[in-house]
Amino acid sequence: MNERERHRRGLAVRREVLGDAHVDTASRGRSALEQAFQDLITRYAWGEVWTRPGLPRRTRSLVTLGMLVALNRLDELRLHLRAALTNGATREEITEVMLQAAIYCGVPAANAAIHVAVEVLGEGDHPAPPRRAARPRPITRRTPKR
Repeated sequence: MNERERHRRGLAVRREVLGDAHVDTASRGRSALEQAFQDLITRYAWGEVWTRPGLPRRTRSLVTLGMLVALNRLDELRLHLRAALTNGATREEITEVMLQAAIYCGVPAANAAIHVAVEVLGEGDHPAPPRRAARPRPITRRTPKR
């Protein structure tokens, strides 16, 4: 496959997974450097990897979520949470990825990712409630039982 075909296929998959609005915004009015980067990820991330037949898109999305949690890339996580739903992942599968990530990537990374997931996905079919500031809890000391 030549570079032009790779870009064409990548752009088609990218639009299917992320949506036209995101792709149009990402490629509009950018510097030469940003345009070169958009071309690169369209050809290689989307045109080379996401088009491979070895994994279904749903699986690729779930794997991507786990890696984004590990790398603590919350903006990309927001984008790929929506993409995972588009690709057929369920909220239950996304929950399992987050719990798996908590063990293998660390609780702080998973904690931040879970806050983003609740913000993006909400609970069930309802939108996420507005986030409230947590009230500090008093520190209590327990005396050991004898």
